[in-house]
Amino acid sequence: MEQNKVVLDHDDVRRTLVRIAHEIVEKNADHRVALVGIHRRGAVLARRVHRLVEDLLESSVPLGDLDISFYRDDIATRPAHPVVHSSHLDFPLDGLTVVIVDDVLFTGRTVRAAIEALFDYGRPARVQLAVLADRGHRELPIRPDYVGKNLPTSRAERVNVHVEELDGIDEVTISELKEALA
Repeated sequence: MEQNKVVLDHDDVRRTLVRIAHEIVEKNADHRVALVGIHRRGAVLARRVHRLVEDLLESSVPLGDLDISFYRDDIATRPAHPVVHSSHLDFPLDGLTVVIVDDVLFTGRTVRAAIEALFDYGRPARVQLAVLADRGHRELPIRPDYVGKNLPTSRAERVNVHVEELDGIDEVTISELKEALA
């Protein structure tokens, strides 16, 4: 496999987020919806989808972001000093359909941690999941409601999401794990 195989370029990412926004609006026509992104790249993607959803609904939609560092079940095997971001959920969750947004769905453990963190802020009526890429290999019974692209991968591969706001480019690539760690 080449070093970094591009599976979504800038235009693909844009089109994918537009499609996800339309699906969120269609599926939640009768529900009050809020978007919550998982730090870091999920929060960036949530802001983009939020703008699109608000444009489609022509109304205000709550937006928040979550840091799940202390909710992870692998905290003992993570770096000694994890980078911790602030969570921002400045609206009541009760009665809302909350769409959690993340970049890549892999084992499901990040989403489990996000749900646990979310419920510390309130009790939403429903929780849905939107991901830019689903690479499989689930370890928990978690399934996304909105998927940008399904990427069948091996465990020896890594899915890399780059967003313009943090990385200067919008793209999704697949690389060999040993190359990704180098």
